[in-house]
Amino acid sequence: MPELPLDHVGIAVRSIAEALPLFQLITGGDGSPTEHVAGQGVAVAFVGSGNARLELIEPTTPDSPVARFLERRGPGLHHLAYAVPDVAAALERLRRAGIQLVDQQPRLGAHGRRVAFLHPASTGGVLIELVEEAADRDRAPASALR
Repeated sequence: MPELPLDHVGIAVRSIAEALPLFQLITGGDGSPTEHVAGQGVAVAFVGSGNARLELIEPTTPDSPVARFLERRGPGLHHLAYAVPDVAAALERLRRAGIQLVDQQPRLGAHGRRVAFLHPASTGGVLIELVEEAADRDRAPASALR
């Protein structure tokens, strides 16, 4: 199996508007426009570029997984995301290898890309997101989910 490139690091925040200036200062990059991912109950903004991108994740509903994460742990590292050519095929390969899946099937994530999560109980306590590779991931339209 080829090595999977890191796509981004997810950071749970209470407010993108409050957190974005800090991460722009640290990375030297500009933040993307905020995008709402209704199916996950979050708003996201990306800062940085290439494999050093950070995804700031703000809950938009009190019962979203990110809202529960913030209640239990507070702001901070939420997940690592790896780019895969085919999320469904990667899920099947990992399921056969005994990895516990959060998502049995891919779902839509930011920029309209197919994503799926692996359960931290099977991945050393780290939530892992698989993100289907996009030809031009840094320029994917925010309107892709609308």
